[in-house]
Amino acid sequence: MAFEGQGKAEPGFLTVQRGGKTVCPASRFQQMVSGKYKLRILWGLQDGWRRYSEIKKGLLTGSVDSVEIAPRVLSRELKTLIAMGMVERRDHQVFPLKVEYRLTRKGRTFLPIIAVIHKWGMRHLL
Repeated sequence: MAFEGQGKAEPGFLTVQRGGKTVCPASRFQQMVSGKYKLRILWGLQDGWRRYSEIKKGLLTGSVDSVEIAPRVLSRELKTLIAMGMVERRDHQVFPLKVEYRLTRKGRTFLPIIAVIHKWGMRHLL
């Protein structure tokens, strides 16, 4: 794999040694963002705390091919993002249930990457 202006990359360019194991950060990144909604959830949380219903509604805004997201799918995606340290959850311990989500510091560092992906998509896919 060669990058513009850098010539040829050496074999194993995408892999690194961590704790005696060979890992591929690009592959780990791909696993992290896989799924239909993860990037959109992260982008939708950029302005702070959002309730579950606000996240759900935001996922459908401006989307051409999305139908209503199943609650279990959204819950699974949020749990995965929490486990990855990208999103945090706040339960207000009230009835009716009030739960909110926001980006962690780690999650906020990912916003510029999503913006670059969006810019690339606007240029090459539309």
